[in-house]
Amino acid sequence: MRAIDEVLKERHDRGDPIKIALVGAGAAARMIALHLLIDPPKGIRLVAIGNRTLEHARQAFADAGIRSTTTADSVAALEGAIDKGSPAVTGDAMLVCQASNVDAIVDCTGTVEYGARLATAAIENRKHLILVNSELDATLGPILKVQADRARVTLTNADGDEPGVAMTLLRYLRSLGLTPVATGNLKGMVDRYRTPETQRGFAAQYSMNPNIVTSFADGTKLAMEATVLANATGFKVGKRGMYGPPCAHVKEIIDHLPLKQLLDGGLIDYALGAEPHTGAFVVVYEEHPLKQKYLAYLKMGKGPLYVFYTPFHLPHVQLASTLARAVLAQDATIAPIGGPVCEVATVAKKPLKRGDVLDGVGGFASYGVIENSPAFTAEDLLPMGLSEGCRLSRDVAKDEPIRRGDVEFPAGRVSDRLYAEQKEYFSSRPSQRR
Repeated sequence: MRAIDEVLKERHDRGDPIKIALVGAGAAARMIALHLLIDPPKGIRLVAIGNRTLEHARQAFADAGIRSTTTADSVAALEGAIDKGSPAVTGDAMLVCQASNVDAIVDCTGTVEYGARLATAAIENRKHLILVNSELDATLGPILKVQADRARVTLTNADGDEPGVAMTLLRYLRSLGLTPVATGNLKGMVDRYRTPETQRGFAAQYSMNPNIVTSFADGTKLAMEATVLANATGFKVGKRGMYGPPCAHVKEIIDHLPLKQLLDGGLIDYALGAEPHTGAFVVVYEEHPLKQKYLAYLKMGKGPLYVFYTPFHLPHVQLASTLARAVLAQDATIAPIGGPVCEVATVAKKPLKRGDVLDGVGGFASYGVIENSPAFTAEDLLPMGLSEGCRLSRDVAKDEPIRRGDVEFPAGRVSDRLYAEQKEYFSSRPSQRR
């Protein structure tokens, strides 16, 4: 296999770039669109944006100075616009899945039900699928990976988001002959009781959705991303919700994680408030005394645990690497290696009453915490990604986990069907380890 940057340049030079469609036009999608449209990576071209609100899709192009777009309401119209080199927008994102001249779909919706429908359509139409959607990946990633493998397309989460940054570093360290035993995020703060109202002002400053910002603050997004990483590595959590020790610097994480658990299959966790305040870390273990001596000489510490970290995560920029690897080499940056290792449980953010309807990720009613899959299944916990729209059949106390038997599910959801398929498919197939 030739170097990917050389292949991309060759495709650029002959006018045959990888053709990308974005679905979603929120803050994350707009950042990605801007990077792919202004001085874009050679050999990659953003050709279309699908979004239910057309004006937002047009704005994503307008931010890059492109004010003339084709509005496509059919597959033929979309394909024609792409062939002519005209940026296209559509209110029906399923059209980008059906267009023959789109190579890959980037899901920036942050939704589970709509994302499940989109993923199913993309895979059925043999499109490579990049998930800038940890909510979907954490909930249904394992079964979607099975479907993608059957269709011989790549399903992957993205480099630039913390799980992708961590996995890229972990794979590199593993290729050096080192033994990773922990990996995770750096997190500034966690307050389980933040709501869209408390986060509204901050969200407005950056033109973001208050619910998305709330999911960052209340730890739900952290749990989703940690689950994506767990399912890609086979590493577990040491306890429900992870340890999350406060650290002045990420290197201190090794002082807080139990060695026995690290050596018993590996841990997913996070460092709270740690410099450099962004990026991801990987802990490796080396027991050989002479190797420890040489690592100490090279300023890595006394061992046997050593911390490696990437001091940045740039989702809109690093995504280009994931796109190229997915399409040209069918190399997933980060994807499940088997059935769920961890899942994200729904926990009441306040006292809830029978008849209350849960408002999902980043809402007023609940937050998400990561748990190992065996315990999750044994307690029949409600996946946070499936919680939106569920009606409680009993009262639930603040900070009490909500179980599947405690709710009535909305009818006819694709996400519920896929979750049931996931449970059935992996019931006799234990998660693998690398």
